[in-house]
Amino acid sequence: MLEARLEQANVLKKVVDAIKDLVQDCNFDCNDSGIALQAMDNSHVALVSMMLKAEAFSPYRCDRNIALGVNLSSLTRVLRAAQNEDILTVKADDDADALNLVFESSENDRISEYDLKLMDIDQEHLGIPETEYAATISMPSNEFRRICTDLMAMSDSVTLDASKDGIKFSSAGDIGNGSVTLRSHTNVDKPEQNVNIELTEPVSLTFSLKYLVNFCKASALSPHVKICLSNEVPLLVEYNLSGTSYLRFYLAPKIGDEES
Repeated sequence: MLEARLEQANVLKKVVDAIKDLVQDCNFDCNDSGIALQAMDNSHVALVSMMLKAEAFSPYRCDRNIALGVNLSSLTRVLRAAQNEDILTVKADDDADALNLVFESSENDRISEYDLKLMDIDQEHLGIPETEYAATISMPSNEFRRICTDLMAMSDSVTLDASKDGIKFSSAGDIGNGSVTLRSHTNVDKPEQNVNIELTEPVSLTFSLKYLVNFCKASALSPHVKICLSNEVPLLVEYNLSGTSYLRFYLAPKIGDEES
């Protein structure tokens, strides 16, 4: 049996909202470590990986490994019934055909309960290799979203150049070109504005802006985003959820005019 209680329903609402346009159906893989999700988009260009560790819940109980197949559009509709500050409890029996969601409001003693039908999803698990990245950038997630959204006006692609001079986002299209360069920056009074760049070698890669703008929907989950780059390997965009829980996006670089 699975029983997991989140102090704020808002966490799961934001996670699902961030990935539902990339992935339609997926398994939530539950074990004694927590609840994980891994899925690729239909074009196999992007991969989503989420881990909500057991310590993010109070209490958390999972008697044996269980895969909960869910349609994310349906889950989104159910989660709309929850207020952001509601306590969310997720339950499922070992052989369940439905996922039970309970929303509790401490403000007005309201309890809402829904059963969402589960799906049988055959999903392969990809081994994500540990990668030593050549460049790691930590920056405000809102700034990352702003840059990606602004550069969409120029083109549907963006080139990321990481060098000793900083990280440069550039986009060129039929109407012209644009770029934004960020350098390492520490603000003692406003640490949420800090930009940190760690570099072992220069990197230059081009990616689809459509996907990056999609990843930016997760900016509501964390004030900072981590961007990891190495030549010839997928980009990693990581948002910290709480403690060691995370939401990660991987995106294959473009080669010439095609996505690899």
